[in-house]
Amino acid sequence: MRSTFSSVGILVALGSLASGAWAHEGMWMPEQLQQIAGELQAAGLDLDPQSLARLTEFPLGAIVGLSGCTGSFVSPQGLVVTNYHCVYSSIQYHSTADRDLIHDGFLARARSEEVAATPGSRALVTVDSQDITPRLLDADTSALAGEKRVAAIEAIEKTIIADCEKDVGYRCSVNSFYGGLQYFLVKQLEIRDLRLVYAPPDGVGMFGGETDNWMWPRHTGDFGFYRAYVGIDGRPAEYSPDNVPYQPKHHLTVAAKGVDAGDFVMVIGYPKRTSRYALPAEIESTFDWNYPALNKASNEQLQIISRETRDREPARLAYANRVAAINNGAKKRQGLLESYARSDLLTRKQLELTAFKAWVRANPERLRLYGSDLEKIEHLIAKREANSRRDFLLDYAQPRFLITARGLYQLANERAKADDIARKPGFQERDLPEIKEALSVIDKRYDEQVDKALALNFLLQYLRLPSEDQSRAFNNALGLRIGMTESDLRAQIDRVYAGSRLADRATRLAWVDRDVAAFKRSDDSLIKAAVALYPDDMSRERRDRQMSGQVQRAYANYMKAFIAYKKSNAQSVYPDANGTLRVTYGKVDGRQTGNNDGTAWNAFTTLRGIVAKNTREGEFEAPAAQLTAIADKSFGAYSVKALDSVPVNYLSTLDITGGNSGSPVLNSRAELVGLVFDGTLDSVMSDWDFDSASTRAISVDVRYMLWQMQIVDHAGHLLAEMGLQ
Repeated sequence: MRSTFSSVGILVALGSLASGAWAHEGMWMPEQLQQIAGELQAAGLDLDPQSLARLTEFPLGAIVGLSGCTGSFVSPQGLVVTNYHCVYSSIQYHSTADRDLIHDGFLARARSEEVAATPGSRALVTVDSQDITPRLLDADTSALAGEKRVAAIEAIEKTIIADCEKDVGYRCSVNSFYGGLQYFLVKQLEIRDLRLVYAPPDGVGMFGGETDNWMWPRHTGDFGFYRAYVGIDGRPAEYSPDNVPYQPKHHLTVAAKGVDAGDFVMVIGYPKRTSRYALPAEIESTFDWNYPALNKASNEQLQIISRETRDREPARLAYANRVAAINNGAKKRQGLLESYARSDLLTRKQLELTAFKAWVRANPERLRLYGSDLEKIEHLIAKREANSRRDFLLDYAQPRFLITARGLYQLANERAKADDIARKPGFQERDLPEIKEALSVIDKRYDEQVDKALALNFLLQYLRLPSEDQSRAFNNALGLRIGMTESDLRAQIDRVYAGSRLADRATRLAWVDRDVAAFKRSDDSLIKAAVALYPDDMSRERRDRQMSGQVQRAYANYMKAFIAYKKSNAQSVYPDANGTLRVTYGKVDGRQTGNNDGTAWNAFTTLRGIVAKNTREGEFEAPAAQLTAIADKSFGAYSVKALDSVPVNYLSTLDITGGNSGSPVLNSRAELVGLVFDGTLDSVMSDWDFDSASTRAISVDVRYMLWQMQIVDHAGHLLAEMGLQ
């Protein structure tokens, strides 16, 4: 029976519960903003709040998604501003030992000098978002559980997406909210030709490196520019010299005067994931096992990559992007672990769950509707986490090109199905361009010596596991045996690598179009391993889909009950971040206490901090031209009298997470005043547990961006394009 608690009702009910106490918390869906209009205006918004709910109007129409980051149009000619670390993959891709763009920076002084972004880069502009919950969760599908539920939902999703993408040039996706209680179809313009326009040297864009990452005070110029191109007909197209700059319907105006402490600010972006409604079992598993295991693996990877790339500049450049990503994730997880150890989060969640269960049991109708799934959900989560632990090392203990081979063989099996709609998501015709781009880019991100060392490290650990925790299929496919000595394992790894030709780009790409029979005939060692592993891969996939369908059904009903429980206590339950467009708002604000020493944090840092930190080596090597401009007090129009310098970074109470990187920070009139790029290490716990007193976002000040561009790097033509000269 279809629920009478409609998804539209959820949005209205939750929005109407917002209050001043929640003013800076919440990553709000545009559909919800009309319900918190009063709070937005009270906080300082000068625009009509209704404008923030219209996807194709200003300012939402100027926001773009960028492969795990966010950007925004800042000129009529498709100029996109985002974080330096969001364009870093393209800088790394084009860097060589003779032309190190990471160290020297990049500036195209003419459009002809702009270079293609990393293959696979996309700019996505959301143009529509529709609630499709009734279509996905009709009476028949709602009654299903396990793999049958997953398959039924997936089949409907694929049909809906295929119909949506008949509009050529658009990418469509179905997104789940509230643990599978609600679904939205999101339609996005897909711009496939992105080009790098400008990025400062890493002595600006990553000033402070890992030492300052997630820390305050901060002095990092984390900004860079792409340009979006389309075909001469104005439609999205693959890269071509004949393409022309995309002309967005809306772009942001840059407010060169910036912001002051206490000013209203908001961010519009694509936050990836938060877990604020996680059950105690999920929290316990994540912090007691998953995060420590991930950090151990991350630290081992970093040590191996550092060792194996020492004095090998091409290899160092090849792994620069991966090292940056691993470092960033590991440091954040360490901050999460330390914050969790100091918190009472698990205790509070356990008490909340106890009270919630008591509320359900207190009413016979609630008990009938929700009681069974409340009992199931924690057991299911525990079982799911046990599977993850058992498989953990298998994600690391394999050569890079075995992962590639397994994906290619699954693609061949899926393409054998005559009906494209029958193929699994990720292996349909719509996915082929991205598959080929991903296969192409590996050349700039791979070194056999490094890959062998990584495989050896994790295979040794894997082979020390009890035999019941090892995969017989995996061992047989790679010629492994329990109790192998390290020297024997090295020799076997050498044989496996020597027997494969997948490191060759043309060979790799050719497998995209080969059929299952060709794979079975192949004598390539990694292709043979992929074929041998396929039955086991499918068995694990069926296991995981069965578990996913069971969790999904129980979790959706759990969230339905939890929303009703919170509503009975006049509390809001905005959806966790899931990569869809969100709006958050707050104010520019420091903090009364800093790290753990009682030191107050000012809202702004200045150029003086760059000079004070500069050691002329490693992570603190500011470019000479920048230091000269600071010494000469050549500040242009960007100095702030009260600071007696140019502001570099600032703090705000904005509620952000991963995926918000590069999101525009907007003032009360939706003018660009900075780019958010980080949080503070002691407040990353907000992914799980938001604390308005401590949570702070770090943004690069627009005045620092403009100063660096005009005074130091002489990129005045870009300022002129943005209407500033």
